[in-house]
Amino acid sequence: MRYFAEVQKNELSGGVELRILAKQTSENTWAVIDKEYVIPAVDIESPKEGWLVLVEVSENQQIHSIEKAKNWVLELVQQYLTSSITPTFLQQEAERAEHWRQDLTLQSQELARKNLEMEARREQIQTLEQDLEQKKKQLEAWEEDLKRRGNS
Repeated sequence: MRYFAEVQKNELSGGVELRILAKQTSENTWAVIDKEYVIPAVDIESPKEGWLVLVEVSENQQIHSIEKAKNWVLELVQQYLTSSITPTFLQQEAERAEHWRQDLTLQSQELARKNLEMEARREQIQTLEQDLEQKKKQLEAWEEDLKRRGNS
């Protein structure tokens, strides 16, 4: 698992630990960690207290790699904050996309309803055509019967 963390000194042991700030949930998605979550940074040399780092941690809390987050943060700033993409903008875009999704869902439901109505009307027309055909045959049969009776 990949985490964004702050290096801090453990007051009790005097050792270095990593206070986890966020975790990577998918390739381009991160989730902020609300609760206090700390990983002891045993056998890690060089990180200084206060540094922000990216850290790879195994399931059993073993640190596989650690690197300064400076370049990563600068890349985020360059990609999102220099082009007026703010959290407010992203929220508005998400709301707009949700509104479109809801509109498309309503349109799809309306089309499905109209399609069902058309199908029901088509069936009614077919039933009426069949009834009309039967009545036409009955009428022809009566006319034929009347002609025979009239000729006899």
